[in-house]
Amino acid sequence: MKSITEARIRRHERIRKEVSGTPERPRLSVYRSLNHIYAQIIDDSQGSTLVAASTLDKDFSGEKGHKGNVSMAKKVGELIAKRALEKGLKKVVFDRGGYLYHGRVKALADGAREAGLEF
Repeated sequence: MKSITEARIRRHERIRKEVSGTPERPRLSVYRSLNHIYAQIIDDSQGSTLVAASTLDKDFSGEKGHKGNVSMAKKVGELIAKRALEKGLKKVVFDRGGYLYHGRVKALADGAREAGLEF
């Protein structure tokens, strides 16, 4: 029997066959752990991270309570969109990382869209 993590990695590999970031439209990649959520915008043609945000950033150091919930995920989405817009990135492709588009992943995507990213 496969573990949940192995199944997620297989789903992610399947998604990555189709989704890749270009300089015009980089990839917004999401990773979630039990306690935190991470997002980064990646240009796969150069193999470089252009923008990153997570609940470990100094912007969230004053926040109280658990950082791995839906409200924090939405704030991370808004933060990464703000940082991307500052670098002149408006359009991205969304990579859900093999996770279901639900809960924290959906909240991060909604926060990024509301803050001005297009995908």
